[in-house]
Amino acid sequence: MLRTLTLLTLIVGLALTLFPPYVTAADAPLAATQHNEDPWGSAPEAAPVAEWTQQIAAPEPAKPLDLLRPFEQARLPLDRWAEQGIAALVEHGRPLFLLVRAPVEAILGGMIKGLQAIPATLMIATLGLLAWQWVSGPMAIGILAALTGIGLIGAWSDAMVTLALVLTSLFFCLLIGLPLGILLARSERAGRWVQPLLDAMQTTPAFVYLIPIVMLFGIGNVPGVVVTIIFALPPLVRLTMLGIRQVPADLVEAAHSFGANPRQLLFKVQLPLAMPTLMAGVNQCLMLSLSMVVIASMIAVGGLGQQVLRGIGRLDMGMAAIGGVGIVLLAIVLDRLTQALGRNPRQQGSWRSRGPAALLRRLSHKAHPARHQGVEV
Repeated sequence: MLRTLTLLTLIVGLALTLFPPYVTAADAPLAATQHNEDPWGSAPEAAPVAEWTQQIAAPEPAKPLDLLRPFEQARLPLDRWAEQGIAALVEHGRPLFLLVRAPVEAILGGMIKGLQAIPATLMIATLGLLAWQWVSGPMAIGILAALTGIGLIGAWSDAMVTLALVLTSLFFCLLIGLPLGILLARSERAGRWVQPLLDAMQTTPAFVYLIPIVMLFGIGNVPGVVVTIIFALPPLVRLTMLGIRQVPADLVEAAHSFGANPRQLLFKVQLPLAMPTLMAGVNQCLMLSLSMVVIASMIAVGGLGQQVLRGIGRLDMGMAAIGGVGIVLLAIVLDRLTQALGRNPRQQGSWRSRGPAALLRRLSHKAHPARHQGVEV
């Protein structure tokens, strides 16, 4: 036991001798200096503060323009120009935007209240009779089925809001597009100047219109109608120009030779002959309005588009399907009705000899045969 203690004492003493646990206060600076010294025996020299700050603040030397990759250095600040332009419009054009907003808001509000106040059965029956009168009986049955389907899936109220948005947009497009198309059709020079603007409006993606409209008009149904008008206007202007210019020149000369003034020439010769092309423009304007109203749901526009957007946001396939099917059925109804309006009336015959009008005439003849003796049915 004594030998073991002696051996442990020797080992501990040897360890303390070789590895001291601390240094004295006098040796502490020396130890710190030795610890921070360069292992090669020379301490690095500190760089002057002034030289270090000059190196940081010195601008990078200008690089020569690389002709093979010029767009890495040469750029136009289009983003800054756009921001400054929109900011200037918002600051100085507020009265103009309020002036534009007022009639749109008034007509849209009345349209939504009117369509939602009409009973669904009366609306379906009216559109079915119009389809029967303008198109045919089978088409009327299809439209009745489509409108009934919209009601059965629970999308009738949203469909009326969407229909009000589309009809309001179509009204303002007709108010602007038809006179503009007629004026451009009469002036070749003005048509050449406006043509690039129409090209740019048609090729601009729909989402690009949303950003400036939100900054200028805010969000809601009225900005949605404004952006829809801008998006759907170019086809109507183009097809109006095309229809007026396609009127045969000999008919125009004949009208002039009979003493027709410009007003009579327009309303009695050019517009009736251009009606199929004009109605094609109305049809395109209507379909583009419907598509843009759905896209504009991203800026809080109501209707079926908002239902689709909510379904996508919640990953609710059922809600999105209801909105999507409602949009498709409504688009079919509007498309078929406007296509029928664009047909040549001479090919369809007199309106009295077809549809509900012909049925009422036959019933009237049967009820009062003496009154209609000698009258051809």
